Amino acid sequence: MQQEHWIADRATLQRLLQLHPEWTQQELANWIGRSKGWIKKWKKRLREAPPGDARVLFGKPFGRTTPYPQTDPEVEERVLAIRDAPPENLKRTPGPRAILYYLPRDPHLQQRREALPRSTRTIWKILRRNDRIPQQKRRKHKPLERPLPLEEVQMDFKDVSSVPADPAGKQQHVVEVFNFVDAGTSILLDAQVQADFHAQTALEAVIQFLQRYGLPPKITLHLSSSSTRQERVCGKIPSNVSPGVRTGAPAPNP
Repeated sequence: MQQEHWIADRATLQRLLQLHPEWTQQELANWIGRSKGWIKKWKKRLREAPPGDARVLFGKPFGRTTPYPQTDPEVEERVLAIRDAPPENLKRTPGPRAILYYLPRDPHLQQRREALPRSTRTIWKILRRNDRIPQQKRRKHKPLERPLPLEEVQMDFKDVSSVPADPAGKQQHVVEVFNFVDAGTSILLDAQVQADFHAQTALEAVIQFLQRYGLPPKITLHLSSSSTRQERVCGKIPSNVSPGVRTGAPAPNP
């Protein structure tokens, strides 16, 4: 929209120069609502353009007209050398900022008169181009197929945030809700509320649910990252075991 407004003002100036060539720059500026410097610049451009050429109204292209400067192969080689063998007993792999610091101090580049890279982005491109910074492949997420109704039941604990902490008692998980949700329809099947969920009470809640709905083909138990809740409900979980637990209905006897 702003570009169209600019083109309209330039076209108005071109028309006024044809109708009123005697007008001063200040008069043209007052009529169009532009500065005197803008009138001077575009008056010169319009007069230099061929008669009837409307391309001048669109202005000059904003893109770069000259190619980007290329990094000298010797400089690129020294950048990689600093990356692979950190100088001055540096005990870590130097990043682009550290390489920019060590590059002018490199003995191999002391006699150069050409300018060295000054941007961390240039160093980053060199490292990326030479596989010093691995490119992370974008993960392709595959949607999970929605199970049939009552084929999978998801169990989860949630805190009741509306209940304040007890100053003389529990500060976290004051009141909890044990939810049973059908994964296929997202329907809440059951919700049991207690203030003292632990292994025994959680098992009793599961038994009550199974007595009411029966054993589904699959049950998923999700525990949050809270280690306190995990130990209370499931006991101490080894570090190499995921807190997600899946159980299936027993296979029928042959």
